Amino acid sequence: MRPSSFLPYLSVGAATISGALAQDASYDTIPAIEVYGQHFFYTNNGSQFYLKGVAYQQGYSPTGAKKRDSTVEYTDPLADVDSCKRDIPFMKQIFTNVIRVYALDPTANHDECMEELAANDIYVVADLSEPNTSIDSSDPSWNVPLFQRYAAVVDALSKYNNVIGFFAGNEVISKANETAAAAFVKAAVRDTKSYIKSQNYRSSLGVGYATADVPSRDDLADYFACQPTDEGNGTSIDFWGYNVYSWCGDSTYQESSYGERVDFFKDYPVPVFFAEYGCIEGVDGGATHRPFTEVEVLYGNMTEVFSGGIVYEWFMEENNYGLVSIDGSSVSPYPDFTSLQKQLKTVSPTTTQSSEYTPSNSAPACPTVYSSWAAVPSPLPPAVNPQLCECETAAGDCAVASDDSEDYGAAFGYICGKGDYCDAIARNATTGDYGAIGGCSPKQQLAFVANLYYQDNGKASDACDFNGVASTQAASTADSCSTLLEAAGTAGTGDVPTPTAAQGTDGAAASSSSEGAAISGLSAPAFFNYGKLLFVGYVALAIVSAVGIVVL
Repeated sequence: MRPSSFLPYLSVGAATISGALAQDASYDTIPAIEVYGQHFFYTNNGSQFYLKGVAYQQGYSPTGAKKRDSTVEYTDPLADVDSCKRDIPFMKQIFTNVIRVYALDPTANHDECMEELAANDIYVVADLSEPNTSIDSSDPSWNVPLFQRYAAVVDALSKYNNVIGFFAGNEVISKANETAAAAFVKAAVRDTKSYIKSQNYRSSLGVGYATADVPSRDDLADYFACQPTDEGNGTSIDFWGYNVYSWCGDSTYQESSYGERVDFFKDYPVPVFFAEYGCIEGVDGGATHRPFTEVEVLYGNMTEVFSGGIVYEWFMEENNYGLVSIDGSSVSPYPDFTSLQKQLKTVSPTTTQSSEYTPSNSAPACPTVYSSWAAVPSPLPPAVNPQLCECETAAGDCAVASDDSEDYGAAFGYICGKGDYCDAIARNATTGDYGAIGGCSPKQQLAFVANLYYQDNGKASDACDFNGVASTQAASTADSCSTLLEAAGTAGTGDVPTPTAAQGTDGAAASSSSEGAAISGLSAPAFFNYGKLLFVGYVALAIVSAVGIVVL
């Protein structure tokens, strides 16, 4: 992840910045942070970088929120320069050098906030998802709407030197029956890294994952860092975020299990840091009196393995984790703000120069499928290629007429029960069986399988209707589609070429903080994840009840 020259990207709808800012913006001149082995380093002088951060997003609670929620609105914290100017001076009082943001509007202008942050030597780690466009734990997929959302956020932030990187997922896997979702997050890591490279963005931009302190945490850590193919680190994370709340009040290194985490990660090949920390349980005086005694340990005897952490969180919300109270332009710190300030003021972690450091840790072995782990490391879900999906839709004689995804369930059930048509949209993380069309939107997936059924039934007039959901069209194939269609195959069970063109622009306008504006992270019916037994039951239910499933 050594940096190279990067191509600035002006996000859709961004206003022209002022001449002075354009000539010498701090986000242009601040040294980027790079990953080298198990540590972060400044690119200008090779000094080691430790994260001293705070989670910065108001009105949005990501921790424990695993499913898409179209009712959740969010406000982009990097698009509100007045709030940035109000809060940054207080952030510096607690020695903040990085903030984590959970949901951004990729169409907004972030220049002023990013300039204010850079001028104060503050970096950013950004999550790529948002409440209505994220990988669903119970019905995982990696598809066009998700990829376009991720690419749009990368496009919007790639030009800022003070962006360290991105999280491709946050606590997606938290239960034993959700580990299959890891394959789809790993595919998201792969495609996001590939997209950054294809657009010639700064090579030091990293892509990681943030996990909760869950029973599958060790398998998760190995799975995301392992390299099962000859692609090198193309499918592995660049850094590992750990949301940990085991140190409560005046705990200890042993009681909190911090020592166990250090022992586990001592041979990990990439940087590890606390992506969230700051337990409020059992604290004398209540939630606002956290003593933050873990700080001395985190920036003390843990620094050979851990690269610091990010306190959860800045704003006081209903969950009572906030460090400050906000009233208009006024910021009022709580007692734990002062405790954190005092603790961070006394730490002086040992630093290493990159020139004196030789990485020696190698990628771990990938976990195998067993009773508590359901995702094979290879193959992963195919690369998402929006152009392929568009080409397949245009090339079919049978198209989906309805834009209402609630109409699709019965049609999927009927077609998939009539033969092997739905092999094209299979997505089984446990066996590694994936169709080439599984990364398309649900409408495009249904169009593909409906067209297969239509062709197989001699193009009979009633073979492309499905109660008004589909209708015939004049098929067309552009010259640029021929190679893509050939790779995917007529049955949709072939290969998916990796896209090389910009992908975020088209999807960006549909994913914003405005009410109802977010892209829906739709997927086809969930039975494709888990094999034909559940599929047979689903088809029977759909036929008997004559009611299709709701595509989630």
